[in-house]
Amino acid sequence: MVQPTRDALQFPSSQAKYIDRYLPTSSSFASPSKPHVTLTFATSLDSQLSLAPGVQTALSGLESKAMTHYLRSKHDAILVGVGTAVADNPSLNCRFEGVGGYGGEGLEGQPRPIVVDPKGRWEFSAQSKVLKLASEGKGKAPWILSKRGFADERKRLLESVGGKVLEFDGAGTSIPWSEILRRLNEEAVKSIMIEGGGAVINDLLAPANIDLVDSVIVTIAPVWLGKGGVQVCPDERVEDGRRLPVSRLKDVTWVPLGEDVVLCGFANTT
Repeated sequence: MVQPTRDALQFPSSQAKYIDRYLPTSSSFASPSKPHVTLTFATSLDSQLSLAPGVQTALSGLESKAMTHYLRSKHDAILVGVGTAVADNPSLNCRFEGVGGYGGEGLEGQPRPIVVDPKGRWEFSAQSKVLKLASEGKGKAPWILSKRGFADERKRLLESVGGKVLEFDGAGTSIPWSEILRRLNEEAVKSIMIEGGGAVINDLLAPANIDLVDSVIVTIAPVWLGKGGVQVCPDERVEDGRRLPVSRLKDVTWVPLGEDVVLCGFANTT
């Protein structure tokens, strides 16, 4: 093993043991048709992800930030929507001590970044963080999920650092989650950590998609952001004219991490 870098993060096993059972490390999660899906995000006490649309808002403390990178090390891929890629210029790599680029060999333990960008909105460049880290050997190059017609020059840039575009057919401007997961399963992605942003999270929590989610891990920060932010609030569920809860997590664990608390639960037990 090479020497860890100064910015490598650690997450103690005394805390990890409470979270590990929700991660895709057990054969009980194996599915021939889709990857294990872990939905994870940080929220305020008023269920806000950020102060306003497109505004990057730090919520997680140091301990829960380290946990996030630990979670990334346990998944084949990390997925975000194009809105997050545009607003945050995210790194989408793993800085957990011992993975590739942070004390490990090659890219061992690094997840594959995936950006859902049906309309080709993300104007990335060689200086975008995720591409720069890939060129430096500190992360994998991203895959972009898009409709047909993605710009050739951006395809070439992605391919030059080891990434690619996965194109989808079909009508409309969105890509169904069932199709996304089926395609990623065909690409040998067996576990995926979905981190946001708001549109992605609410879409996956909606009645039509919640059954595709296996585990949910939410960091709750002790702060109220106030009205006007990006809220976690999926579409309602209505059956026979009656409103019902969309879903309820099962087998829940609460884990205190510094000033934050982390909620873990299973969404799909079928």
